[in-house]
Amino acid sequence: MRQDLPPRETFDEALLGLVREMSVAMRQPADAGMPVSLDSTLEGDLGFDSLTRAELLTRIEHSFGVSLPEQVLAQADTPRALLRALLAAKDLPPGTSGAILQRARPLPAQAPDSADTLLDVLDWHLRRHPDRAHIILHDGAGEDTSISFAQLHRRATAIASRLAEHGLRPGMAAAIMLPTSPEYFYCFCAVLLAGGIPVPLYPPVRLAQIGDHLQRHAGILANAQVPILITVPQARPLAALLKASTGMLHSVLTPAELEASAGAPVHATVRTHDIALLQYTSGSTGSPKGVVLTHANLLANLRAMGQALDVSAQDVFVSWLPLYHDMGLIGAWLGSLYYAYPLVVMSPLAFLARPERWLLAIHKYRGTLSGGPNFAYERCVRKLGDAELEGLDLSSWRFAFNGAEPVSVPTVRAFLQRFARYGLRPEAASPVYGLAEASLGLTFPPPGRGLVVDRIGRAEFARAAVAVPAGADEDDPLEYPSCGRPLPGHEVRIVDATGRELAERHEGLLQFRGPSATSGYFRNPQQTRLLFDRDWLNTGDYAYVAGEEIFITGRAKETIVRGGRNIYPYELEQAVGAIPGIRKGCVAVFGSADPGSGTERIVVMAETAEKNTPARHTLHRQVLKTAIDVLGIPPDHVALVAPHSILKTSSGKIRRAACRERFEHGRLDRGQEAPWLQIARFGWQALLPQFRRGRQTAASLSYALYVWVLFAALAPATWLGAVVLHRPELGWALSHRAARLLLRLGAVPWFVEGLDRLPRDRPCILVSNHASYLDGIVLVAALRSPVCLVAKRELRNQPIPGVYLASIGADFFDRTDTRREHEDVERLVAAVRAGHSALFFPEGTFGRAPGLQAFRTGAFLAAARAGAPVVPVAIRGTRSALRDGQWLPRRGPVGVVIGNPLWPNGNDWPAVVRLRNTARMEILHYCGEPDALRVKHQNTRPA
Repeated sequence: MRQDLPPRETFDEALLGLVREMSVAMRQPADAGMPVSLDSTLEGDLGFDSLTRAELLTRIEHSFGVSLPEQVLAQADTPRALLRALLAAKDLPPGTSGAILQRARPLPAQAPDSADTLLDVLDWHLRRHPDRAHIILHDGAGEDTSISFAQLHRRATAIASRLAEHGLRPGMAAAIMLPTSPEYFYCFCAVLLAGGIPVPLYPPVRLAQIGDHLQRHAGILANAQVPILITVPQARPLAALLKASTGMLHSVLTPAELEASAGAPVHATVRTHDIALLQYTSGSTGSPKGVVLTHANLLANLRAMGQALDVSAQDVFVSWLPLYHDMGLIGAWLGSLYYAYPLVVMSPLAFLARPERWLLAIHKYRGTLSGGPNFAYERCVRKLGDAELEGLDLSSWRFAFNGAEPVSVPTVRAFLQRFARYGLRPEAASPVYGLAEASLGLTFPPPGRGLVVDRIGRAEFARAAVAVPAGADEDDPLEYPSCGRPLPGHEVRIVDATGRELAERHEGLLQFRGPSATSGYFRNPQQTRLLFDRDWLNTGDYAYVAGEEIFITGRAKETIVRGGRNIYPYELEQAVGAIPGIRKGCVAVFGSADPGSGTERIVVMAETAEKNTPARHTLHRQVLKTAIDVLGIPPDHVALVAPHSILKTSSGKIRRAACRERFEHGRLDRGQEAPWLQIARFGWQALLPQFRRGRQTAASLSYALYVWVLFAALAPATWLGAVVLHRPELGWALSHRAARLLLRLGAVPWFVEGLDRLPRDRPCILVSNHASYLDGIVLVAALRSPVCLVAKRELRNQPIPGVYLASIGADFFDRTDTRREHEDVERLVAAVRAGHSALFFPEGTFGRAPGLQAFRTGAFLAAARAGAPVVPVAIRGTRSALRDGQWLPRRGPVGVVIGNPLWPNGNDWPAVVRLRNTARMEILHYCGEPDALRVKHQNTRPA
């Protein structure tokens, strides 16, 4: 034990040094970097059991020359609490700690830069300006609705209590399928307050594609394992079908029902690396990709975007963007939540019907930040006349971001030209780049710079993927807008197909890394593996770098390779969409494999309302001519389809892969099926999995019932025999045979390995992992010779288990009272010295989630003091067979692996810790479960 302390500036630093010293000694070398702060919990974060805390208390008293009250050991749960007790014992004022004790963290005037979670952000604003207007719902008719921070919190708290009553528990997902409305914000915050994970879903807009809508949502709900869906009353019929399709959804609730009567307030603990949001990306119906975004990810992105834009509470964000899309949810709402600038929000449908409402809202509220995908700017250019814009003033608009889909340089120029007369400044135009896997934003241009365009040679770029600047006299150059530079704290690089980083102006795959990067896709390990290239994340986009600026050239999966050339769909889609008679924004260009030649065919699918045959032939020829003008070669196939046949994502982007699938399966007009037929087909498809699940459930229930009947037949007889015999060795022998019979009759495939490693001529202490209620049965079946089973003291007073355990020689430990635990250890030491072996579960308890937890030190302290070997025992498979919280056992393999005896090297505290760590690593090697401490360490590293 250390006799003195090196000089330190403050008491808090000295105390943390002791805690870190203990923490490092207890952990494996790979985990030695576990962060320790004054607010780390001794048991939950650092894994200090009562005996370890007692050792820490002894070291504190010795190092600081104080005597601490006994209740400190039981009550102090953090180093901060120990620090308070230390200062009180030294009779020093609280300010003596100098650095941290009772000190509010320095916070800037406008944003909670030290907040760890979104709930911390809301709480920070509640304390400073609860009545400040946070959200203004704009309806365009003068009936705007204002929501303050206090109102948001009050309504969300009421809904959170009701969600808890309906079974929402921390870590569970809850889907929100609501339109833009006050209830959306209340329900989203309520899920967070209840400790849940919000999953935004977009509500159905067109009945013409209801089947596709249902199928996509069913995949998302099943992947996220969503038990609760919050939606509008009109969606209940659809929700019934989703219930049948997913098998997990059990409650479909409306905001009105959730606010009807508030229950008891919930106080869920939310930490910075907990999941704050599952953002499902646009993609195929079969493999939904839910991007895992933690509170740390989101806050890092919000801070980086705010720094790049130099935002302040004086900004005003005007948004029509959908709240189920990351640009509207994170960029618009959560950005305003963090920086406390007002968010003026309107329905996306209001914008689509009357796009002038967007611009008039910027005018009315003097909006400074606003934007959307490229089609929004195109729509304003094409749809709005001067009469609808009379008196419009856009001079306040300082950052008009354009993202979420390819940015059209002609569209940006046309928008700037069209609205310059209304005060729009050219320097406001700001193409940006981001993706859900980066939380939202990745590259931004500096505010106030305006549009920067790179003109490059078309032929060289198509041939060699090199962006050579075009000469002034070049007739038909390619033009790509700069999307700026990476956000602060983030990096990007361009690599080729082998992962080699490319030089400037060479096109390749864009990768990134940074604090706002996701850890992967929820319950989708295959797609997660494809996402990562070591510590870099693949964006799926092609790009090149010029002068440290990022230029996006297209989606990697959507680029068509033809004759050694890379052909990018977007440019041709724009050109075809400009043909009169073709619906603009409703053109899909994609490559499709030719079964005969093995090459890619170029397919153009375009929507038209034209039904006249000669007119359709004319359109067909115009599409061919346009394709030749743009590409220099004709497409292999032109498909003119009916309106609403082109599939799009929730944000309006063309789903080229889904269109390709329809083309290859000959279902070009599938989108025009009657809604009732789509719903009927989806309902039938939903029932088939239900039938299959029903068969599996019936088989599982039958097996579980059979096992319980076996247990009911064997357990009473075993209990009675052990109690009547009242001799531990006979009771153990009877239990051993009964346990083996139960496993055999239950058809449980099980094995025991390493029985010959048990010491035959001396007592030992066996330590085993604890994963299920079956562990005791399996160990009794595996061990022929009786051992003293160490159980928690609470079982002693329970008549059935307490009497039985006592009859087979069990001992009972008190894990809550340190004095009693020391007495229990000394009693066990005496028993071991007298020749009795003992069996411990050093984890103390078990849960449903797999993972080897921290080991308590009692067993190893007893072994060190008794000079007895520790034998590690690993149990495999019992958690899957009967998981915590479940009462239906399932058939599966179970095994017991007995390791080599470990001898203590001394009886002091470091020797006890070494013995514990070695035994734990042995069990971890054989138990088939992850290291829960390592996972926790990785999840609590600072971003």
